[in-house]
Amino acid sequence: MNELTGRLVIQQCLSASLKLPSVEPREPEVVEVGRGMVVFVCFLNQASEVTVERLVKHIIDIRLSENDSDRRVSVCDIQGDILIIPQATLGGKLKGKAMQYHNNVDKNLGEALYHKLCQGVRTSVEKVSSGNVKCGVYGARQILNMDTNGPFTHIIEV
Repeated sequence: MNELTGRLVIQQCLSASLKLPSVEPREPEVVEVGRGMVVFVCFLNQASEVTVERLVKHIIDIRLSENDSDRRVSVCDIQGDILIIPQATLGGKLKGKAMQYHNNVDKNLGEALYHKLCQGVRTSVEKVSSGNVKCGVYGARQILNMDTNGPFTHIIEV
């Protein structure tokens, strides 16, 4: 049996905003996207650049968005936006009454893989779509606001 190396939770959205942590003395930055999807990502033990490549392909190719004919198409097909948020808690496992995160990748490697994922999605989207790709900050608390036309949430594991 192959060991899981990455997990995505993809939520279709009408719009979303993510308030990033502030760097004193500036106000917190807010990144915003329109119609498209919010992608939560977690890298697990044994994650590598191969994991990143597979996750990028899933994000770009998965047919979860609806076009004007109510057909399921990729987010790129509707020129949609993508907001990618690092979410280490997706690697948690319940033990008794507490969550444990022993299956998560090392923080430094996780941050490097997250940046590669964001860049890979941006590069792929720019080739085929006018949609925007925005990313959160790895290892920091952030505030998410999202309007959905669902719930329409999917989990993808590689």
